[in-house]
Parts: sequence; C-alpha cells; structure tokens
Amino acid sequence: MRRPFRVLLSLAATAVGLTVLSVPANAAAENYVALGDSYSSGLGTGGPYSGGNCKRSTGAYPQLWANSHSPASFSFAACSGATTSDVLNSQVNSLSASTTLVTISIGGNDAGFVDVITTCTLNGDSACVNRVEQGKTFVRDTLPARLDNTYNAIKQRSPSARVVVLGYPRFYKVPGSCSVGLSDTKRAAINSGADALAEVTAQRAAAAGFRFVDIRPIWTGHEICASDRWLNSLTWPVDESYHPNRNGQSGGYLPALNAALSLS
Repeated sequence: MRRPFRVLLSLAATAVGLTVLSVPANAAAENYVALGDSYSSGLGTGGPYSGGNCKRSTGAYPQLWANSHSPASFSFAACSGATTSDVLNSQVNSLSASTTLVTISIGGNDAGFVDVITTCTLNGDSACVNRVEQGKTFVRDTLPARLDNTYNAIKQRSPSARVVVLGYPRFYKVPGSCSVGLSDTKRAAINSGADALAEVTAQRAAAAGFRFVDIRPIWTGHEICASDRWLNSLTWPVDESYHPNRNGQSGGYLPALNAALSLS
C-alpha cells in the first residue's frame, strides 16, 4: 500500500509545482528560523500581532508550522516591509550553525510592491502598466544580485540548514467576478509582475541550492475576484490590503510548505 501512496504524493507535488525535499526522521529535532517579509510575518490575517511594526501573526504559516510540528527551537524573524537589505542587516542574526530549517519570502518590497499597487489603484491603465513594467525590469536586472547576496548570507551562517524559498501568488483572477475595482488590464499587468518575480526567484534559489515553492498553482481559484479568495483586496486597516488572509496562510502557504518538506 505504500507505493501507491507515494505515487499520489508525487503527483500532488507536481500539481502545485513543488520541488521535493528530504526531511529528518524527527521534526522535533528541527531548529527552525523563519525569515522574510509580510507574506511570512502574516500581515493580512487580522492578528493578533507581535513584534511591533513587524506584524508577526499567530496565523502566519511559520507559526502554524511550528505549532503543529513542535520543533526544538523556533525563531520568528520575518518582518512586515522587509527587503533583502533588512534580511542581511538584521534577520540573519537569528541564524546559527545549529539552524536546520530556514524559510523565507523576500523580493516583493525590493521591487516596489507598495508603489506598484498604489500607482495602479490611483491612476489609469497606462500608468499602471508602465509602473509594472518598471518593476519587472528591476526584478530581472537588479533583484538577482540582491537575492544572491541574501541567500549566500544564509548559507554562510547556517551551512547545514535546509532552506525553503516561498514565492508570491498571482493577485487576480482575470477576467474576474469583481464588479468594482481595478480593470482587467491592470489586473493582468499586476499578475505579470508576480510571474516575473516568481521566475527570477526560482532561478536564484536553484542557483543557491535552495528549494523554491511556487505558490501560484495552489493559489489558482483563490485570487482577488475569485469566489473563495485567499488574498485581501483594499481593506481596513489599509496595510493589510493585498496580503494573504488567514485562509491564504493556512490553506495556501502552510500546505505548500508541508508538501515540500514531507515528500521523499
């Protein structure tokens, strides 16, 4: 009975575009450090939050994983608004030679995530498309070196750790069922920016010897304008806008991470 089960698991991994990782026999032996930005800190879940402006949520996938696996140690260093520089200048201090597992989502803020969304919300289609294209140029030309520096720092501090790099979802279902909000032209442009970011991040993670988890497949059908959305649209408090809600963390990111760590 075990071989068919393994086949089903392998098919599931292929369906969500995940790379297989081996795992230690005992998750309780893990020394886990969660790095990254607001998509890892859990901003968007409605809280409760800790860490001041870092907005670390009890509903974020790192905390959920730690709760369910009871690792030997867990350091939640991810911080809302973080860029690669923030990871290099402060978050990597949470790593050590004894760290066995690291997760990270990073790069969206470097690429101007907030400014892209602001431009697309307040301006017409042309301005939105142009701003997205600027972001994509940055992602392709400048971000790779920043990711390389960040990943190298992680390897230097925790050379024996397994590192899982988690990507970002597409924001919109296009065409969508939303009767108000951004046009389909803007939605498609924003999605193209997410695609560019995923492609570059996957390449640099592979070059570093890390595992990249492509969130886009598992998120399909749960974008803004889908009936079962895992992502906030414009909401209050405004900083929670365009971030995964609790279902996005528990139903999207957490299962994707579990699949990446559990399959063998």
